[in-house]
Amino acid sequence: MAHAYREIFSAPGTKAFSSAGLVARLPLPLTHMGILTMLSETTGEYALAGLVAGTFTFSMAFLGPQVSKAVDRRGQSRVLPLATGVSVLGLAGLLLCATVDAPRWTLFLLALLSGLMPSMSAMVRARWTEIFRGTPRLNTAYSMESVVDELTYVVGPALAVVLSTALFPQAAPMAAGLLLVVGVALFVPQKSTEPPVRPRAGADGGSSVILSPPVLVPALVLLCGGAIPGMVDTMGLAFAERAGDKSLAGLVFAVYAIGSGLAGLLFGARHVRVPLPRLLLIGVGGTALTTLPFLLVDGVAGMVAVVFLAGVFFAPTMVVVMSIVERVTPERHLTEAMTWMIAGLQSGVALGAAVTGVVHDHLGATAGVSVAVVAGALALTLTLCALPMLRARLARAEAGAVAADAPEHKASAVDVCCGG
Repeated sequence: MAHAYREIFSAPGTKAFSSAGLVARLPLPLTHMGILTMLSETTGEYALAGLVAGTFTFSMAFLGPQVSKAVDRRGQSRVLPLATGVSVLGLAGLLLCATVDAPRWTLFLLALLSGLMPSMSAMVRARWTEIFRGTPRLNTAYSMESVVDELTYVVGPALAVVLSTALFPQAAPMAAGLLLVVGVALFVPQKSTEPPVRPRAGADGGSSVILSPPVLVPALVLLCGGAIPGMVDTMGLAFAERAGDKSLAGLVFAVYAIGSGLAGLLFGARHVRVPLPRLLLIGVGGTALTTLPFLLVDGVAGMVAVVFLAGVFFAPTMVVVMSIVERVTPERHLTEAMTWMIAGLQSGVALGAAVTGVVHDHLGATAGVSVAVVAGALALTLTLCALPMLRARLARAEAGAVAADAPEHKASAVDVCCGG
């Protein structure tokens, strides 16, 4: 297994851009939990803190793809510094307003502005794609990126809580802004691995790639799938609080990430020859089935036992989704398309956590964990309905790639890939 990952890092520049990307992607989970912790500490109002933190998350889910769309048009080195600057200014303003007890509407406005934070996960994946497009190593790189995402979402929130409670309330958002600036400053100058800006067809216009069915459907699948870790976040805290020790929630989150991370690493080390639509069905079906044991959970111990199994299908499914999107999306739209996948996942996590909280408060623990069961069923239903379309689009994309080898067919091949 280690050999497969050593291979991808043998390419020039890969260690440098992936390391810088790791620094620059930590701010996302750090910011969400940092805002939540900061405002709960400074105002004592958890509802306000949750709403402002949610505003940031959903703002990024919408603005992140717009930033990536601009990156596809103008390049990473031109867009990332500007987007980072605006996002950091928004964060700085949010810290100031929280400190001086400014009107509440300013908190929401600045949280929206902070959401211009670029999706560094997509930027890093775009560079891996440029280096290994059309080779089995790309699957290995995607698998590693899914594991890195898992690690940042375990480390980031825990670090935010420690910083803002042990130092001062504004410490976590401040650290997030600093890490973002440093990470992007290290990432952008690495021109040798930056994907080139590709010419755009006149028919592209200003439409978003999310309007293409083979991009929209995987994003919706991830939206539903994201509700499962969102439920784990909320119910992990609820069960830990019932046990009298909130720190036990960290064990739940860590075990989920370990299950997903190990599965992702193993999946990436193997050259699987199963067709992508079938892999997607296996991944989503497995994810849905592993939500059923949650219905038997009534405490932290049970949650820890179940979340490892639930995490096993998560990272591999994310890898398959990214592989499908890479195949069916024209190169000139790839960063935006990948960002929509990440935005769908993030939105699902936020929605799952919020809905689970409401359901748990009104109907109890069993109803709370059932949110994951419903989300898994929706993801599986959507996948089953979309399989014929995905198979057709992947077949057309493959045919278009073959035809693109002939210069006279290049334009039509791109149109086929986009579904135009």
